[in-house]
Amino acid sequence: MDFLKSAVASAISKGPPFPYTFGDRVDVDTSIWNLLNGTKREDGSNCSIFSFDVTANKARLPMARNAVKKLRTLRHPGVIKVLDTVETETYIYIATERLVPLRWHIKRKSMSTETLKWGLCGVAQTIKFINDDASSVHGALRVGSIYTSESGEWRVGGFEVLSSMKDDEAIIYNYGSLVPDSGRYTPPELAKSGWDTIKKNPLTAVDAYNFGTLIFEVFNGDFVGADQAGQTKNIPPTMHSSYRRLVNSNPKARVSVGNFLEQGRRSGGFFNTPLIKLTDGVDNLGMKSEEEREEFLNDLDQLSDDFPEDYFKMKILPELLKSVEFGGGGPKVFGVVMKISKKLTDEEFEAKVTPAVVRLFSSPDRAIRVCLLDNLPLMIDRLPQKVVNDKIFPQMVTGFTDVAPVVREQTVKAVLTIISKLSERTINGELLKYLAKTSNDEQPGIRTNTTICLGKISKNLSNSTRSKVLIAAFTRSLRDPFVHARNAALMALAVTSDAFNEDDIANRILPSLCPSLIDKEKLIRDQANKTMDVYLQRIRKFASTMADTVLPPPSAAEASTAVPRMSTPQPSEAASWTGWAISSFTNKVSAAVGEISTNPNGTPNPARPSSAPLTTESRKAPSTASASALHRQAVISPPATSARTSTSSNAPDYFQDADAGDVEIDIDDAWGNMEEDNFFDAPSDASKAKAVGAANPFEDDGEPDFAGWLAAQAGKKTGGKPLPKGLAKSASANGRPAAPRSVSTGGVSGAGAKKAAATAVVKPKPVVAKKIDTAPKDAGEDDGWGDGW
Repeated sequence: MDFLKSAVASAISKGPPFPYTFGDRVDVDTSIWNLLNGTKREDGSNCSIFSFDVTANKARLPMARNAVKKLRTLRHPGVIKVLDTVETETYIYIATERLVPLRWHIKRKSMSTETLKWGLCGVAQTIKFINDDASSVHGALRVGSIYTSESGEWRVGGFEVLSSMKDDEAIIYNYGSLVPDSGRYTPPELAKSGWDTIKKNPLTAVDAYNFGTLIFEVFNGDFVGADQAGQTKNIPPTMHSSYRRLVNSNPKARVSVGNFLEQGRRSGGFFNTPLIKLTDGVDNLGMKSEEEREEFLNDLDQLSDDFPEDYFKMKILPELLKSVEFGGGGPKVFGVVMKISKKLTDEEFEAKVTPAVVRLFSSPDRAIRVCLLDNLPLMIDRLPQKVVNDKIFPQMVTGFTDVAPVVREQTVKAVLTIISKLSERTINGELLKYLAKTSNDEQPGIRTNTTICLGKISKNLSNSTRSKVLIAAFTRSLRDPFVHARNAALMALAVTSDAFNEDDIANRILPSLCPSLIDKEKLIRDQANKTMDVYLQRIRKFASTMADTVLPPPSAAEASTAVPRMSTPQPSEAASWTGWAISSFTNKVSAAVGEISTNPNGTPNPARPSSAPLTTESRKAPSTASASALHRQAVISPPATSARTSTSSNAPDYFQDADAGDVEIDIDDAWGNMEEDNFFDAPSDASKAKAVGAANPFEDDGEPDFAGWLAAQAGKKTGGKPLPKGLAKSASANGRPAAPRSVSTGGVSGAGAKKAAATAVVKPKPVVAKKIDTAPKDAGEDDGWGDGW
């Protein structure tokens, strides 16, 4: 090999300039030529070089010169494309397009039956042109004279004895027998009577026979001799009849290659395949009528994955992309583009397909947009992140608000495909803005898919927005009337539990899950239980790590006085659910009242801010107030502590008035509308507004009448413990509520007297204990909700 290169280089240095660089030698069948790979020095493009050594093959020099002449003058797409030639006394070089011997593919059996048919059809068209249009005979047609180009197309070479039958001194008559391996391929009449017999038979007879042997060779790998002519082993059944007529021993009975081609191209013929029809129609795709284009597209759908890759990359793909972009090819053509693109390298894809995809995303055609979104998973890995984030996504977002539901739905689904290619800023900004719209879409399927999408991209959201966005989206979907939307929300909550902290779980998620436990659909109830278990396990695990209490340990003096009043009720005290509730409540009230006092030196208690002035309103203690109002009055003054932010419950926090702190409590949202038990009725919006806006924070409009309720309980249960002082409801002899007494006349009672003494340092007057009137009230005169207080 090195000797050959050095010899070639030496010959070039002594001969005319040849602007090509020689590369590796390519092994071929026995031939008068040596085939080498080469490159063009000017631009580095690939080529092939046929080299003939004149000194070593002087007897075959006329054949080499005939090949050069015919290759330069015979122009046809199926003939080897010549770039340049040079001839000296010692060598002949022919520079051509880059070629690979067909023999390589046949030996490896790398071509499918459809591809072999496609290649044979191309060769038949070339031979038909040589016979009919050029009035010539090839004379050496076989696998060794066929090559494949970089595009995969079959090229006809081997023009050493190609002759025009109009020439009486044609080279084929004298040199036909000198073609290497001619004995195997020579038609029987020539082998018997010599090459001059060509003149006595039809011009097409020799090439028809050789084309028949070529068919046998490409399907079986090799042709040994005339005995195999006519055998149909491995040849497609549809070709048997026509193939036998090609190799008929009688030259006058043989069908010409042109007629063979015509038979194959008929409807249902062996050459009437989608691949061959695509090849014929792709060059003028833009010029086809609507009916022809539809037929062409139908043929595209029938293509299998075993098409010739190189041909589709270099020939079909560019034409299809132009058709999709400018010629109205539509989604069908783009589907074939994606099928071909699977065979491209990343560099080839970026150079040939990516620019067209970016332009197509700006197309207003909805069918193209849906097709692009459907095929996005096939090409997303090959699209650079910058292209997706900066060029494709800005065009893609128009689909979120498109009037066609199918476009909106496919756009939502495509988010999962491109999420890995988007920047954090794009995800947490523009993307979430559009997903918020689709989560409220009129189409239930789009709402459901949005919920699923959010669940799957949760890890891509930033820490600052993840829990806020997901909780808002999922809890809203839990109330969706569409059953699958609710189910999607439950499943999304189950798989994203790690995205939420314990405070969000306890205060926002678990309360929202509870209604789903009694959903009308069993599917939802079952999934709600599974999701609830996930979060309950999380909360229980967290609660086991918490401290038992956040309250400071009491001093010895406080313990001796406070423990009897504040101790947890024992089981004997909680004989009924009312027992412990009322006992605990009165204990807290008493303890709270005991804390509101002045120091012996007359200075305000430090628990009350010294800056808070004692107004007339604050010094007044209404003689009638509800129990809950009294309790809030008792506990409002202690300052907020860190215990309020703890997850453990502190009694004052539960009852603190909304005006006293910065914690907003929405009663309606927390409790809902519980019509079954009026005791837990949430006040209406009007009553809430009145409670917030009133100057007197203890106004009892809308508050439950604890005294009336206690009286009713006492009437049912005789021998009960007496009520704590201060909770007895005063009543007149006729059963009507006693009129309140004014502070200015010195009339105060119960807890009000203690508060007045603690805040205004007024000497309390003797208080007459009041008794509870357990008699039922007159219907219609008192609603039992604390007016008497």
